[in-house]
Amino acid sequence: MFGKANAVPRAVLALIVMSLIWGYNWVLVKEAMRLAPPFDFSALRTVGGGLILLGVLAWRGESLRPPDWARTLLVGLLCTTFSVGFATWALVEGGAGKMAILVYAMPFWLILMAWPFLGERPRGLQWPAIALALAGLVLLVEPWGYRGDGFPSALAVASGLAWAASAVVTKRMDRNGGVNVLSLSAWQILFGGAWLAAAALAVPSAPIRWTPWMAGAMAYNVLLTSAVAVLLWFYVLKVLPAGIAGLASLATPVLGLFFAYALLGERFSSLEAWGGALILAALALLAFDGARNNGRR
Repeated sequence: MFGKANAVPRAVLALIVMSLIWGYNWVLVKEAMRLAPPFDFSALRTVGGGLILLGVLAWRGESLRPPDWARTLLVGLLCTTFSVGFATWALVEGGAGKMAILVYAMPFWLILMAWPFLGERPRGLQWPAIALALAGLVLLVEPWGYRGDGFPSALAVASGLAWAASAVVTKRMDRNGGVNVLSLSAWQILFGGAWLAAAALAVPSAPIRWTPWMAGAMAYNVLLTSAVAVLLWFYVLKVLPAGIAGLASLATPVLGLFFAYALLGERFSSLEAWGGALILAALALLAFDGARNNGRR
């Protein structure tokens, strides 16, 4: 779908657009949880986004067959069912800013997973960045004392782990560069959304309260969050190395924090503030390391 010329600049532009879409969406979904159960909301946004991408695939006259049934199903289970499902569930009780940081610690899990599975060994500033991130996670989760948000924090961490694992599977699928980004994006989100729909049917819950605001929030999630941003993410993952692609998350938690503070009035405890600062500092360190290494090539 995207040409090879100027692929890296296009990937950077994709990162910016994707981060803006996903950063604001944390506040949107947090508010939507007042009107919709998490699995129902997740199922509608993902299945809707997948159908749009599949429609684009058909409109372009491309094959409607998934790139690799088994691996695409696995990517959908990890990236959509677990990652999106857990993140949305976490927002029922957890603060949008804190949950965004915990989920978007994903690059550190990805760096660690890429070492044994992709042969991308951590190097240079990645090591102190990982140490900073782990210290930040400990301060954010505060395992030594239960403060009422232990469960949503665990869900957010699990969401990031599942997302990182899906990125590893995707990179292994595309080692020869033959995976169609649009097809993979469409089918993985449809497969994952189907499991979320099954969960929504299996778990008793109140129906979605449809209001004009809720309809707008769902449209944003279907069109932008689940269709456009997911497509951009898999394009970035195709163009850039896994560890560098993980840096796509740098701006998203910062934006999530900003919107949560400005629009929801969320505040952090001193330990949470230090934990968030350490993770953001680690992400900045990784970004600097990636830019420095790219400049040497």
